[in-house]
Amino acid sequence: MSDDYTFVPRLSLAFTPPLAWDAATAFLTSRGADSTEQLIDGIYVRALRTEQASGWVALRPGPAPGMLELDASQSLLESGPEVKIRVRRLLNLDADTAAIDDHLGADPLLAPLVQQTPGLRVPGTTDGFELAIRAILGQQVTVKAATTLFRRFVAAFGAPVSTPFPALDHTGPDADRVRQAPLQQIIDLGLTSRRAQTVLHLANAVATGDIQLTPAADPVLAREQLQALPGIGPWTAHYIAMRALADPDAFPSADLGLMRACGIDKPAALQRRAEAWRPWRAYAAMHCWHALSSGG
Repeated sequence: MSDDYTFVPRLSLAFTPPLAWDAATAFLTSRGADSTEQLIDGIYVRALRTEQASGWVALRPGPAPGMLELDASQSLLESGPEVKIRVRRLLNLDADTAAIDDHLGADPLLAPLVQQTPGLRVPGTTDGFELAIRAILGQQVTVKAATTLFRRFVAAFGAPVSTPFPALDHTGPDADRVRQAPLQQIIDLGLTSRRAQTVLHLANAVATGDIQLTPAADPVLAREQLQALPGIGPWTAHYIAMRALADPDAFPSADLGLMRACGIDKPAALQRRAEAWRPWRAYAAMHCWHALSSGG
């Protein structure tokens, strides 16, 4: 963190405990890019663009349970209500984790995972298009490889922003900028021609408003619209629904990690096993992924 920056709690965000802060911030920063979000000395920082302005936000747990403290650039403080809404969505602060944990903890497979990480939430996003691009880049590659691709994507299609944090210098990719890019420019970032075409189809659909990637959208309709685009299948559509659409029951049953965590080798069998987790299958997926990443 820059020597000339001191965290000043300018806004507060209340939530109902528990909140698995360490798990949430580790998940977010392992799937983004250093240029857009980082975890520095326990403080989560990210570049943020609203309808009116762009800047940065910094978050840390407050001194009392059920409270997060938020610092932000002056540019974003002027649109405080929207910033609060986006941050609440990002960390899923309105989830009733106690009720969710009670439900999932009754399952013998998930019980030890819930006990290990109570308050684990499904992280949302501050921008649905940014999240969807990251999901497409993550198709059939490692998290590390997808993160490298996303970093290049941010450099090419994000907007520069000034922050007091080293390397945190871009907001996420903009759909309108992406859709105007030549196909070859996207391929040159390291994508196959087919995946680059998928990116352009998505950017055009989001920029024109044909697909809405916000929690206000109908998740079933949005998944259908996403899967109608070339190169987007059920895994990608459900992952986007989990995080951009805040669908608590979205479930990418073809995910190899989920099948491994559950000791199941067929998506259909995992679908049947997950019936008991409804309507919180997205949270069950998070517990499985967290267990795998933490060696649990």
